[in-house]
Amino acid sequence: MNQHECHRSCLTALAIVTIALTCPALAQEPDQEQDLNRAQLVSVAKTARVRPIKTSPGDWPWWRGPDRNGVAAQRQTAPLTWSESSNVAWKVAVPGRGHGSPSVLGPHVVIVSADPSARTQSVFCFDRNTGRKVWETVVHKGPLETRGNKKSSQASCTPACDGHKIYVNFLHNGSVVTSALHLDGRIAWQTSVTNYQTHQGFSSSPCLFGSLVLVSADNRAGGVVVGMSRATGQVAWKQQRPKKANYTSPIVFKVAGRDQALMVGTNLVSSYDPRTGKKLWEIDGATTECVTSVVSDGTRIFTSGGYPRNHVQAILADGSGTTAWQNTQRVYVPSMVAHDKTLYAVLDAGIAVAWDTVTGNTLWKKRLGGTFTSSLVLAAGNLYATDESGQTTVFAASRKGLDIKAKNRLGQQTYSSMAICNSSIFHRVAMTNTSDGSRNEWLYCLKR
Repeated sequence: MNQHECHRSCLTALAIVTIALTCPALAQEPDQEQDLNRAQLVSVAKTARVRPIKTSPGDWPWWRGPDRNGVAAQRQTAPLTWSESSNVAWKVAVPGRGHGSPSVLGPHVVIVSADPSARTQSVFCFDRNTGRKVWETVVHKGPLETRGNKKSSQASCTPACDGHKIYVNFLHNGSVVTSALHLDGRIAWQTSVTNYQTHQGFSSSPCLFGSLVLVSADNRAGGVVVGMSRATGQVAWKQQRPKKANYTSPIVFKVAGRDQALMVGTNLVSSYDPRTGKKLWEIDGATTECVTSVVSDGTRIFTSGGYPRNHVQAILADGSGTTAWQNTQRVYVPSMVAHDKTLYAVLDAGIAVAWDTVTGNTLWKKRLGGTFTSSLVLAAGNLYATDESGQTTVFAASRKGLDIKAKNRLGQQTYSSMAICNSSIFHRVAMTNTSDGSRNEWLYCLKR
């Protein structure tokens, strides 16, 4: 077989693998002309080439931004003030309901939503410059989960984009399912990660690293964290987790000199090798139920949780298990930001605080008001903190005290977090129609 024929055969085999993975009915009746048995198909799937992750500094490609820490790229001029009639580049209606944040890659903005009346869970893609809907893909159709906390939804993940595909997690029919979509909206593959017992809800977002997409699904029936091939969805590694409810997403940082996939919750702080799933270290810490994602200053990681106890903890990430400092503040849902030797947080109850990352000393603590679910975002030296009523307080990232730059209100409710990239803010809000009381969601692009 010459090189051209070999290449053509591999492409044919890979196409069959994709069909088998995404279309079970077709997988049961393979084309008789293809002389490939199941073992050969699996072998091809395992060796399928995974293209490198391709993003640019102007993107916000996944949960918590390009560096997974809530910090926007430098040299941006995102607006400090806005209203319904000021600094709005465009807005577009998002059908259904979702608390997932937008992701931005190249010309596209992608977001998830669930429609209880249509019984669908979908991904929407909008044009970054105009807000025009490019495509809509129904990923799942059928009865939606009705149990859970009012702050949860059936579309709470933030999509992850690698420049070739879009990855999303949904809780569907009692299982957590990860789906990969091509950039034109076609479903590439779907993998059932684990069965899931609902307590408060499901909100974990996928995390991309190397050739893998990492997904966690902690729950009372027995959770897992897995690494799957970005090309095929095949599970490369899986680690079992305790039988406890928890809601965090895996986050990968290079900390203490090595790449670590970090998880908090189920009364543990855990570190895994993101390539192999090998547990690097694990200590008792945090609390049982956590929602926030871990942040880091490169030496320490910072965790927080809020049930059954309030807890913020700084841990040396060298595997020693050393707790550098801890306190009993309640940072349960909004993720924090670590920047310039300072750890910034907004407590769920609406109090902004800054701690020294090394000592844990409180530098300042002031009330903003409101109740917070959205995570902090840092851009151009300012922190953006959005409360559940749609009010965003913009304040300086300063160790000296609370310096409020602006307060802006948009919509009447929000549970998602902002994406800030290329001097634009992408912001999901909800409003109530005064005429009929219906709730409607909107995606805004804010720009000077």
